[in-house]
Amino acid sequence: MSKVLIANRGEIAIRIARACRDYGVQSVAVYADPDADALHVRAADEAWALEGTRPAETYLRVDKLLDIARRSGADAVHPGYGFLSERADFARAVIAAGLTWIGPRPETIEALGDKVAARKIALKVGAPLVAGTAEPVGSSDEVLAFARQHGLPVAIKAAYGGGGRGLKVAWHMEEIAELYESAVREATAAFGRGECFLEQFLDRPRHIEAQILADQHGQVVVVGTRDCSLQRRNQKLVEEAPAPFLSAEQSQHIHEAARAICQAAGYVSAGTVEFLLSRSGQISFLEVNTRLQVEHPVTEETTGVDLVLEQLRIADGHPLSFTTTPPVRGHSFEFRINAEDPGRGYLPTPGWITRFDAPGGPGVRVDAGVAAGSSVPGSFDSLMGKLIVTGPTRALALARARRALAEFRIEGVASVLPFHRAVASDPAFTAEQGFGVHTRWIETEMGTQFESAQRPLEQGAEPLVRAFIELDGKRVSLGLPASLGLRAQGHATLPLPAAAPQAGQPGDVTAPLTGSLVAWHRQHGDEVQAGEVIALMEAMKMETSIAAPQSGILECLAEAGQALSVGQVLARVRSA
Repeated sequence: MSKVLIANRGEIAIRIARACRDYGVQSVAVYADPDADALHVRAADEAWALEGTRPAETYLRVDKLLDIARRSGADAVHPGYGFLSERADFARAVIAAGLTWIGPRPETIEALGDKVAARKIALKVGAPLVAGTAEPVGSSDEVLAFARQHGLPVAIKAAYGGGGRGLKVAWHMEEIAELYESAVREATAAFGRGECFLEQFLDRPRHIEAQILADQHGQVVVVGTRDCSLQRRNQKLVEEAPAPFLSAEQSQHIHEAARAICQAAGYVSAGTVEFLLSRSGQISFLEVNTRLQVEHPVTEETTGVDLVLEQLRIADGHPLSFTTTPPVRGHSFEFRINAEDPGRGYLPTPGWITRFDAPGGPGVRVDAGVAAGSSVPGSFDSLMGKLIVTGPTRALALARARRALAEFRIEGVASVLPFHRAVASDPAFTAEQGFGVHTRWIETEMGTQFESAQRPLEQGAEPLVRAFIELDGKRVSLGLPASLGLRAQGHATLPLPAAAPQAGQPGDVTAPLTGSLVAWHRQHGDEVQAGEVIALMEAMKMETSIAAPQSGILECLAEAGQALSVGQVLARVRSA
């Protein structure tokens, strides 16, 4: 291959563009309208417009991506992670177009992406598993029946896709119906299919995963392990490699099961086999992610393996650069830098970044998709970048992490930096009295209280306005002085000042974030109680419940599907 189309955005698109340059091939970026001046657009050798604002119009449009590949002369496609990365139909379309697909074979994505089928493969090779349904369930009644038979908690999981989307855990019988509907809705929105299956949910487990690489010659190697237990809403926030505090037997069991599953599936390229580890030491296969993971850098830092470069080599037909698991060299942490406000329940905060001062020094790596002046669109994921810190020991890596996190400064949007600073010193995570974190530790046991972030009401102009023109869909960049007084119109990228939300009346229900109104749980004219959930909003792929501020009669002022700005009044509750 000589030119790779990167079917993604943000920091992973930049990561792939850099690997392409290291490998000696050209790269092609694609961009939605809000990403017209994003860093990944500048990182590639050329960039092409997808013409649209939302994922369904842009990064999820197979026809647009293949058309750009043809027009740009690309002969290969790298999907990154998220979006179409685990869609077998996309892989097939790429191959049918005569392009090289940088990832697992379509039939492998299908077999392992369908979590029900993946369970069957895991059972066949003798991998450890908890009780679950053999096929997807069709209603919340089936979830209730499973819970009565196997007990609570029960995990309701999207059969297709990954990344925590479409995963809900029911701890009480009365919440099963609502959680089932939510899981189906999230799965449909994220993956185009809403089927869900069930599994017993291990209480307070750790999340352990094995990174694998496999070439086209039948060679499968486990590169290393990671611990990804620090999660919120099933979204990872901190990861580390190698997975700490595992016995030699547990580590061997994970390696053997991961290798066997991937060999049985005829795996090619990079992938991750995920497991849960209970407090009692029970290991249970969770799923296979048939793509590169967000947390892949910690494995790179502790093994010396460039996973993206290996993906390119594998796609070109080369054998793996190594045949056995590389020796571990030190310890590494990754801190996901999301545009979310811990003081407001980790609400996403799209907007314009006015300051982005990343740390440096020994053992510090920053994979960022933004810089000062970048926008964080509300249409896409909240991930701005990743801080990766490595040291010769876990203790020194943590010390470096505390130093790096203290240096990191982000303004203009809220970030999860306060959470990271707190967790890097928390005894449960530092393991001063034993490693105490688990997949629900943040929600159930972390005691730190965070202040709400201060958000500026206005965004000043940059000294240089970066604008562009498109010639037959191809982007050509222009730099114009801010003194010209240009305002953002159409595709221009200078941010407009944000208006402050107006003070509301008693009973006003305001949008806590910029996003879309997914659904009303109660209807116009209903009598509602204070604290009752009346609506659901979504932003940056996260759902947020909206509660009634007081008891009274609900007056709906917005429609389901409507885009809302933070502070916008979407309903009123009038005293009865």
